[in-house]
Amino acid sequence: MKMINYKDCYQLNNGLQIPCMGFGTYNAKDGDNREIIGTAIKAGYRYFDTASLYGTERDLGAAIRESGIPREEFFIVSKVWIDEMGYEEVKKAFAASLERLQMDYLDLYLIHWPRKSEDDTEWKKRLTMTWLAMEELYDTGKVRGLGLSNFLPHHIEVLMHNAKIKPVVDQLEIHPGYSQEAAVAYCKANNIQVQAWSPIGRSALLTNPYMMSLAEKYHVSVAQLCLRFLIQKGIIPLPKASTMERMKQNQDVFGFDISEEDMWILTCMPQNLWLGEHPDFAVPTATSEGKNEI
Repeated sequence: MKMINYKDCYQLNNGLQIPCMGFGTYNAKDGDNREIIGTAIKAGYRYFDTASLYGTERDLGAAIRESGIPREEFFIVSKVWIDEMGYEEVKKAFAASLERLQMDYLDLYLIHWPRKSEDDTEWKKRLTMTWLAMEELYDTGKVRGLGLSNFLPHHIEVLMHNAKIKPVVDQLEIHPGYSQEAAVAYCKANNIQVQAWSPIGRSALLTNPYMMSLAEKYHVSVAQLCLRFLIQKGIIPLPKASTMERMKQNQDVFGFDISEEDMWILTCMPQNLWLGEHPDFAVPTATSEGKNEI
């Protein structure tokens, strides 16, 4: 199905409808999250991505209440951080997220990061128990879908060994210059919807001469080119912006098509524009997350 508007939806593997573009809420601008989220709501965004680590759940909930728009018109996603994982721990973390948001349910709840480090010998057990508790939360109706963030195929395989409920999404760093083709192919083969954090790739892409020339060819910005690239690949981008102008520009990526040849060129760019940490070898701190937007 071709998406023709940022509010168009994919159907997830549990039947849930999810918008084809969301809005990321990690420090769009330091100290102004509530105002920026309110502006994003005015711009038309209804799908918002947050996490316990981000520190934006209270701001997001407040901005939604101040908008006067019913909760049911929004699609809200939050995540459990690595130090909140475990059977009892994740239930407490989930309750705390709902309290901060002042909501009684989430549309999606994700595991934010698979393991603590490369020498973390307990990660498989912790992951299994976390997912079991999340499945129980799902059964209560307090969350409409369960998913993952920064999980590669071998992490998902561990989870699926005991899972009763399949993840509906996986969020990964994806943009031209870091397209994660193996992970994307695995998710598509297993009917797991892929989402992209840092979809615009920050300044490394915005000032890339080739990206600038290709954007000029299509009469769009580099940011719009990156977002259109993901949309055409069936991936949900989660862009951030701090001004109404940029928010609207990011939504305006449905009026042109990147040619097949250019899609291949973008997909096969040198894979040297990776921004984040590898989920098997490091866990980002709040400082690095601010830089890398996980």
